[in-house]
Amino acid sequence: MLPPQNEWDDTAPDTEERLVGADADGEDQAVEAALRPKDLDEFVGQEKVRLQLDLVLRAARQRGATADHVLLSGAPGLGKTTLSMIIAAEMGAPIRITSGPAIQHAGDLAAILSSLQEGEVLFLDEIHRMSRPAEEMLYMAMEDFRVDVIVGKGPGATAIPLELPPFTLVGATTRAGLLPPPLRDRFGFTGHMEFYEPAELERVIHRSARLLDVEIGEDGAGEIAGRSRGTPRIANRLLRRVRDYAQVEADGVITREIARTALAVYEVDARGLDRLDRAVLQALLKLFGGGPVGLSTLAVAVGEERETVEEVAEPFLVREGLLARTPRGRVATPAAWAHLGLVPPQGGAGGAAGKGQAGLFGA
Repeated sequence: MLPPQNEWDDTAPDTEERLVGADADGEDQAVEAALRPKDLDEFVGQEKVRLQLDLVLRAARQRGATADHVLLSGAPGLGKTTLSMIIAAEMGAPIRITSGPAIQHAGDLAAILSSLQEGEVLFLDEIHRMSRPAEEMLYMAMEDFRVDVIVGKGPGATAIPLELPPFTLVGATTRAGLLPPPLRDRFGFTGHMEFYEPAELERVIHRSARLLDVEIGEDGAGEIAGRSRGTPRIANRLLRRVRDYAQVEADGVITREIARTALAVYEVDARGLDRLDRAVLQALLKLFGGGPVGLSTLAVAVGEERETVEEVAEPFLVREGLLARTPRGRVATPAAWAHLGLVPPQGGAGGAAGKGQAGLFGA
């Protein structure tokens, strides 16, 4: 029977969750659950965070105390939920998982806090999306292990103090800058998760392949790692899709050629760009001459919502040096033209489009 939860898989859906046109179904989630590392020794990558967190947890165990509150920040899919579960396992404590969007009222948070056991780990995903009243209640809970429950309304309202057992809050956020300083400062340890190097992703893929009983060569693992956008979650999902292809169309062994062919079927190119990424680049280059073009216009051109382009496709394209944000709009870089095999217009990317827009709007 498969253990609960998955390696690297954060609880809430997020921008990196999408993958090559297929979301993980129940069976995929169960498989993901089997891949999650159970302790810090099994956890691949994030060496600095791992070392620092190990010291924090070992010191707390030696003192016989509850571990300090922990804040983990970084892009989706890098292992924040995994680390929260490892913290609970290392401390021999139960864990309770919830998310910021699920806590819209102070009463929601009070109900959770009041039911915690001593030493329990409370994992709060997307903590920056918690409501302001709940956030203010959390200040006192983290610092004094106490909350004031308001009974009644208006002049007759009464604050009833409620003592809480010592607990460890593990907050996770993809946007650390949105956390107010009073909340951020109450965390005893803050760790920032970095994107993975291809060599680290190869280790993740080999470990997952062993657990999935999949035969994979070094070149096959390297091919998948190079297209995984620096994210273990995506590496594991690509591995499972390549495994499916190798099982159905080949002898079940993942080689470089099998990996390339399978990923082409799922529309993941050599740099890890998927259908949406390429659609954004193609619209920017072919329709707007490389830019500059406004985000809303670009979103309409690819038939997606503005937020989808901004939060899903754009961060990876910027990180890969294929797209740049400017005060006038989004602009394709020379690397984008080269990646799609197109020739920039004379005068550089955005030259023709920029002049055309200026003529239309007088800008």
